[in-house]
Amino acid sequence: MRLRALGLVLALAAFLLAPADDAAAEQIRFELPVDCQIGEYCTIQNFFDHDQGPGRLDYTCGRLSYDGHKGTDFRVPNLPARARGVPVVAAAPGTVLRVRDGMEDVSVKEIGRDALGGRDAGNGVVIDHGNGWQTQYSHLRKGSMAVAPGQQVEAGEQLGLIGLSGFTEFPHVHFSVRYRGEDIDPFVGLGGFKGCEAPRQPLWSDRALEQLAYQATGILAAGFAEGRPTADDARAGRTLATLDPRAPALIFWVDVFGVMDGDLQHFAIEAPDGQVLYKRDSEIETSKVIWFTYSGRKRKAAHWPPGVYRGRYRLTRDGQIVDQVERQISVP
Repeated sequence: MRLRALGLVLALAAFLLAPADDAAAEQIRFELPVDCQIGEYCTIQNFFDHDQGPGRLDYTCGRLSYDGHKGTDFRVPNLPARARGVPVVAAAPGTVLRVRDGMEDVSVKEIGRDALGGRDAGNGVVIDHGNGWQTQYSHLRKGSMAVAPGQQVEAGEQLGLIGLSGFTEFPHVHFSVRYRGEDIDPFVGLGGFKGCEAPRQPLWSDRALEQLAYQATGILAAGFAEGRPTADDARAGRTLATLDPRAPALIFWVDVFGVMDGDLQHFAIEAPDGQVLYKRDSEIETSKVIWFTYSGRKRKAAHWPPGVYRGRYRLTRDGQIVDQVERQISVP
């Protein structure tokens, strides 16, 4: 009888404790893990992948992700933006568990994945928030760590700067959320992804959600070149400030995220007198998370006439403008 009574007491204790634990799990709310304006300077490049197969599916049933991605990537447009320094901050109060520093800021395309030695996350920070919750901040800039293991941090406290360390090709912070060791999409919550129209319980605070409206497609950067540009040049911030009158060509380039098959793109370059020097329309055949494209014309006269030239790019989907950009360049 004593053993039976003890068993009932333990079962009752477990029953009483479980709701408190579940309530603690539901109460956590995350602020933005970056100190920058989303949609203006910082952009979400990739979301958590919910596709169970080899495909990709973000929480809206869009395709801003890649196979097996278990976090949210907050990026800056190019390397000059990284160099200026964008703070990565704690998304909630907690205790710093681990910090790694010392890895170089260099694209994995240059050094190869084997050179990482299994340290794909690059420089980063892991924080314990209690009640089974942890967050991780990966790919931070070398030498930017502002915290140490065991340190208590508050939401919004700086941890480091967005970098290019580890398994990455563009400057960003990969923000991961885990509950009791399981990866959680903060846009979905503990209930898990149950379909495109199913209700979600996001873990973001109301203040964070105000900045986190889903943007499926957008223009990251645009500029000019006098010859065939490369995506690496553009993302390194190498663009012309002025055009030499004897430059062999005038090329307008654009770096876009989230293009879809069937999207229509329109390029135009306008001369200083307002005449259209060049235009081209084309259809995008394959959906891409990142799309680098360019168009332009060769110099036909002895020199480019002086003045201001304007490059325009417009992307449309189902007859609606998704995004557009205009840049200008001067010929002295």
